[in-house]
Amino acid sequence: MTSTVENTDPIHLDDHFFADPDSLYRRLREEAPVARAVAPPGLVVWLVTRYADVRPALNDPRLAKSGLRVANLVERHATPELHRTEVASSLVEHMLNSDPPDHTRLRKLVNRAFTVRAIGRMRPRITEIATELADSMTARGPEVDLLDEFAFPLPMTVICELLGVPQDRRDEFRTWSNTLLSRGEPAVRSAAAQAMAQFLAQLVAQKTAEPGDDMLSAIVAASEDGDSLSHTEVISMAFLLLVAGHETTVNLIGNGMLALLRRPDQLAALRADPSLVPNAVEEFLRFDGPVNLATMRHTTEPVEIGGVTIPEGEFVLVSLIGANRDPGRFERPGELDVSRDTSGHVAFGYGIHHCLGAPLARLEGEIAFRTLLERFPDLELAAEPETLEWRESSLIHGLHRLPIRF
Repeated sequence: MTSTVENTDPIHLDDHFFADPDSLYRRLREEAPVARAVAPPGLVVWLVTRYADVRPALNDPRLAKSGLRVANLVERHATPELHRTEVASSLVEHMLNSDPPDHTRLRKLVNRAFTVRAIGRMRPRITEIATELADSMTARGPEVDLLDEFAFPLPMTVICELLGVPQDRRDEFRTWSNTLLSRGEPAVRSAAAQAMAQFLAQLVAQKTAEPGDDMLSAIVAASEDGDSLSHTEVISMAFLLLVAGHETTVNLIGNGMLALLRRPDQLAALRADPSLVPNAVEEFLRFDGPVNLATMRHTTEPVEIGGVTIPEGEFVLVSLIGANRDPGRFERPGELDVSRDTSGHVAFGYGIHHCLGAPLARLEGEIAFRTLLERFPDLELAAEPETLEWRESSLIHGLHRLPIRF
């Protein structure tokens, strides 16, 4: 039996939702697992929260990613309070906003760089970076912001080296990324988008004129050899790889460490058996993952999800956190258990849009937690958990700061 519930008053995703999305998802999974909501910056969407619905929805070709129809759909589903942000076209023509065959063509160019074997060869360098950051933390201690001193510079250094981006621009890029991925003034967000687009255009031009031994130079060379990648697509690819290449790992480390420091028994278990660290990383991803709602999809025809028929031409947001906390899939989902079987979690998505950089994020997370646990045996929170502030983003789930003491 199916139903269409277009006339139901939509839920508003507010500040409480950003800080504690799980409380809303617990209610929705029981009462309305497919529900209408108003998402920032003011779009009416359909929210999918049950694991049994989320996983197939992530790989349903009827839930399209292509941006060709988005402008018209925005006009149809905008609320009066919609705050528009002008985003340069050169930042949006990437594989996360595309469907086959374009998605297949774009993803093929970077697939080889992100295989488990290719990423494994990066372990010594990532370990070296983590060690240097731990040394810096020791010198600055005994109280630091873990995000500023460790969780951000680790993946940003790695992705900058991988793509051949000058390290002296990484703080600017973090500011632009935070601004674009969070709720804020449209003018400020538009300015960040323009600055980022200009920077990346200059970087691509530099790689074209003076190619190096890096991934972005290889992408530029492939496009020049007729591998069907336009200049705009190259810039968009650089944008996606840089943003996704650090945001996921920053918040994996931040959210995971917060969860661990709030549960001394799990911290003690991990210290007692460091071989659990890779599994613990998977549990951090499941328990409080870095991505809240997967990027926007829209229906190309009526689609039935969870007994509800979503009409054609509607926006759909799929909750990764909601699925990973679903008691129908994981026992005691609200408890952190670094030894649990986490297989099947969807923190990196599922299907053709499964996160390309998942092997890199996992390796960075493993090295990060091994380093922190080995170097700082008395690590503790330096703030009350309820005073910590979460980013105002329906996409990224992460903290502004994480003060720690050692």
